[in-house]
Amino acid sequence: MPYSCDLCGSAFPSKIVLKSHIGTHTGKKVYCCEMCDSFFIQKSLLLIHMRTDHGVKPYCCEDCGSSFTQKHNLIIHMRNHTGEKPYSCTDCGSKFVDKSYLKVHMRNHTGEKPYSCDVCGSSFTAASYLNKHMRSHTGEKPHSCDVCHSTFTTASCLKIHMRSHTGEKPYSCNVCGSSFTTASYLQTHTRLHTGERPHSCDVCQSAFTTASDLKIHMRSHTGEKPYPCEVCGSSFSVKSTLNKHMRSHSGEKPHCCELCHSLFTSSYSLKVHVRSHTGEKPYSCEVCRSSFSVKSTLMKHMKTHIEAELSHRSRECEPPDIQL
Repeated sequence: MPYSCDLCGSAFPSKIVLKSHIGTHTGKKVYCCEMCDSFFIQKSLLLIHMRTDHGVKPYCCEDCGSSFTQKHNLIIHMRNHTGEKPYSCTDCGSKFVDKSYLKVHMRNHTGEKPYSCDVCGSSFTAASYLNKHMRSHTGEKPHSCDVCHSTFTTASCLKIHMRSHTGEKPYSCNVCGSSFTTASYLQTHTRLHTGERPHSCDVCQSAFTTASDLKIHMRSHTGEKPYPCEVCGSSFSVKSTLNKHMRSHSGEKPHCCELCHSLFTSSYSLKVHVRSHTGEKPYSCEVCRSSFSVKSTLMKHMKTHIEAELSHRSRECEPPDIQL
């Protein structure tokens, strides 16, 4: 046997058994790891080793099966099932499942951002936010979809993406019943009912339902077009517009009419086309009540009224003919 005790000469078949035997000489019990050759004089140290080095998660949720390395993390997780949020913000009343979440939240009120990016100087209220941000510099996307192999910077982004495969939409509108994959999408949708537009342009005071819509709008003032076409060099302010433009080069028409099988480069073009089958004309003239399937056609029609009005006024202003 290759493993021998230096104190008594006894031989053993493995290093783990030898380490356990040494405890009989020292008078101290030795706790051996069954997954490697490590041993510890305290059971708690062995448990820490099992969790950190081997990923053992001994604390399991009886409701959903999630497992955790520490009992404290299980307790916090259970509050997601019970709805318990024992930690409250004294400033705004927001409640949290853990004291550490409240601590991070309080920085929103104090303005404290102790975690800074060494690359661009951006600051964050939590170390986890900084870690996620750093991936925008490194390009790291460690979370991969098992279905389509798309990669993501965070586990939460992957979780949301998976709903595109499962069809899960857990967030429902109380007004119209529409469902959404994320709480933020539901919040944006709800503003359609309330009319709320909390994001305002400092230049022209136009208001928008989302910060991203405002960001895109600002490019109409700055002239910024950050999405260039690699084929012809044309630039666009929105990535989706670039994607549609690329189809003019590729000839791709991914949107198909179920009634006549006509193909279109964009979902909007298909939507307008379908109105030729349904007869829907959602754009009405306030002057003569004529209806149109496309807003641009309505705008052209409105010009006929404006031109007619201008012509009428010009005739009224003409001086009368005076015969001598």
